[in-house]
Amino acid sequence: MNLAEMLEELRKEVLADPGLRERLLDTRKEKAPLSAFCSLCRELGYPIYEMDLIQEGEEFYASMRRSTNGGGENSPMLEGEDDFYELFFASIAFENPGLDR
Repeated sequence: MNLAEMLEELRKEVLADPGLRERLLDTRKEKAPLSAFCSLCRELGYPIYEMDLIQEGEEFYASMRRSTNGGGENSPMLEGEDDFYELFFASIAFENPGLDR
């Protein structure tokens, strides 16, 4: 299972378990939030490490740059699309299955 698949599986678990959502959100309050997040992921059975998240984001960003406008310096700057850590939290930030929207 690749990193994106692991994060998607974890997101599905969060939807089913609001307590898990809170535990994950609480990692952002730690002195080293990325390390705390990865440690909790490993505790939950997802072998995610800090460099995995960073590398996956950089590879995704490089792929996006290569695919737009010939992939050169004229490619648009992307903001946030390369940060899988922040994208994961954005995907769970407003998830609250117990509340009507």
